[in-house]
Amino acid sequence: MADSWTDGILLKIVNIIVYVLFLGSNIYTVAAPSDIYFTGKETYITPAPWAFLIWTVIHILLLGTIIYQFFPNGKRVIIDGISWRLPLLGVLNAIYVNLWANHSYIAAFIFALFVSSAVTHIYYIVKKHHVSQSVADELFVHLPFSLYHGWTTVLVILTVFEAFGNNALHEKAGVWTKVLVFLALFFLEATSATYAFSTPEGDLPASIAICWSLFAIFAHQRSTGFIHWSALAFAILSLVWVLKGSYGLFVRSRSSGGIRLEDPERAPLVGGN
Repeated sequence: MADSWTDGILLKIVNIIVYVLFLGSNIYTVAAPSDIYFTGKETYITPAPWAFLIWTVIHILLLGTIIYQFFPNGKRVIIDGISWRLPLLGVLNAIYVNLWANHSYIAAFIFALFVSSAVTHIYYIVKKHHVSQSVADELFVHLPFSLYHGWTTVLVILTVFEAFGNNALHEKAGVWTKVLVFLALFFLEATSATYAFSTPEGDLPASIAICWSLFAIFAHQRSTGFIHWSALAFAILSLVWVLKGSYGLFVRSRSSGGIRLEDPERAPLVGGN
């Protein structure tokens, strides 16, 4: 029996409602009178405000995800595969954003871990069990959750410094602060490299999210030269992994129309040859 757009309609409606909640929570942080991106706690790893433009890209892509769930292929992945994990992610993310916007940084850090865990679970399901079969799969399933996964890695690092780190406006960066920031930057760059080597073509969107954030940290952190230039060095290294992923994606796209070595047509006709 052919799939109907009403199949799984309850979850589809819940996804729509939670998407609006998720989007609204992020709009609140921009439209609120406090102008949170400029008045939040300043740490020695705080990026330039334009780093958070990634949220806009994620919102647009997830809008496509919400629409795509009404199509048979989208329903197979989003409703049957991801299932109730998607609205759970939206609720956790909305709570995190509102806690962060209200400067409740310790609670925000805890929910950042929950958000990261939820995204990681969805990311694993999408990558391991739902191979992209069309452009729509790539745009509205794989791309948003890859970008989201890389971005939440950055958010966890930013939030832990906001929760437990020094306020850069009132305290100078000591040796330990510089060491911890350096290790955090190294961790982000290493994560970007891990994404790049996760598959032959790498996970380009996740690497881009981290690379973008590292350049934003470099642009904003000017009070101490060590952190400023360390951020640039790691951003450039991360850019190398982005280029590696771009090349792998280019090679895959060039070879996708041909016959791969593991195709049955390339198998030996006579056993033992």
